[in-house]
Amino acid sequence: METTTLLIIALFVSFVGLLLIGVPVAYSLGGLSVIFVGVAMLCDTYAGTFIGLDLQTFSLVINRIFALMENWVLVALPMFVFMGHMLDRSGVAEKLLHAMQNLVGGVHGGLAISVTIIGVMLAAATGIIGASIVLLGILSLPVMLSQGYKKELAVGTVCGAGTLGILIPPSIMLIIMADQLQLPVGNLFMGAVFPGLLLASLYVIYILVYTKFKPSAAPIPQNRQKLTFKALRELALAILPAMFLILLVLGSIFFGIATPTESSGMGAMGATILAATNRKLHFSVLKEAMAETLKTTGFLFAILIGATCFSLVLRFLGGDELIEGLLLSIDVSPGNLVLIILFIIFCLGFFLDWIEITLIILPLVAPVLAGLDLGPVSESPLEKAGLVWFSILYAVTLQTSFLTPPVGFALFFVKGVCPPEVQISHIYRGVVPFVILQLVALVLVFLFPELVTWLPLVAYK
Repeated sequence: METTTLLIIALFVSFVGLLLIGVPVAYSLGGLSVIFVGVAMLCDTYAGTFIGLDLQTFSLVINRIFALMENWVLVALPMFVFMGHMLDRSGVAEKLLHAMQNLVGGVHGGLAISVTIIGVMLAAATGIIGASIVLLGILSLPVMLSQGYKKELAVGTVCGAGTLGILIPPSIMLIIMADQLQLPVGNLFMGAVFPGLLLASLYVIYILVYTKFKPSAAPIPQNRQKLTFKALRELALAILPAMFLILLVLGSIFFGIATPTESSGMGAMGATILAATNRKLHFSVLKEAMAETLKTTGFLFAILIGATCFSLVLRFLGGDELIEGLLLSIDVSPGNLVLIILFIIFCLGFFLDWIEITLIILPLVAPVLAGLDLGPVSESPLEKAGLVWFSILYAVTLQTSFLTPPVGFALFFVKGVCPPEVQISHIYRGVVPFVILQLVALVLVFLFPELVTWLPLVAYK
């Protein structure tokens, strides 16, 4: 086995090992990059090899970091993060939950359906998983449990609905994916709309069917209010602020009024206006939202910088060529190769976070997929239709990583806000049906690529 191949294997094994012992991702990526530059230099000096990776070569990373900081696509990240934190403090979701409960409270599982619908609205207005899950958990779990909901159904619904933000635009993951694959953010945003709504619809159908055959799992509250004109009016008033923000962000992109980066600024301003309208905008709230935004953005960009160093070292070692050769050596059709890659990503989601998988694995497999003939997808008039389709498949697959132990962040988020009587075993059992539904949605998007490619064609033709 060649020296470079051994170094590539050692690089990946070291990276996984550092993650498993709890070393932060940014330090793992950046630190290993520097260490393996030294290892490559020692191999050239003492082992008689010629890898050509030295400190002078590694200095190219400076230009890459400057290019990263000048990337206008990534400007949207802090804006959308601020929008999510400000909306979290605006009181919009709380009003919406109470209004939705009055509307569908007469149906078994009505509150769980309300949580799912609000999860869709929060996803389309924030794109931040942690904020959505915590907010939905705090607002709905005590109410659902007090009404006699089965613990597994309650926590599973919160986790499933809260993770919709990773898929439904404006998703932070889609922005990073667009940057990594050099794709228009707008195409990924529009391509993710129908798969996101499809997944939410599967959640609602599951809740309706499950509670139909097991009504004791989600009883109808005895003291529910009757549906009146006043209740409908309250629902309309509660929905309007969320719809205003969704229209401001996604509507401006869809109708060509603003770019995704410009719409992120409009969304941040819109969330601030909503907080002011609900009398929730105080200096302490603004300061807290800005501090959380700075912390989250710093975390993301530290990982991006570390991943830039890591990818440079990996490329000079020939890692991208090695992965491409391994994938192309598999004697299967292009469609089956896509399924194999998605299966690998699904398995990695049990142990790695979506950021590591996106920044390390996606750039390695993208060149292979770009050269494949994916049938009707490749023939689509949409620019780079195959990559756009695969990106959404990739996003749906990675959504499962939030629900699969031991690294599923949604499980930790909901455990932190759920009542004491909810055990971790309830959470694990509760998310299983929603992971299955995510895989069903993945199959449907794979079989019907038009779910991804149709809306971008309509929006940008």
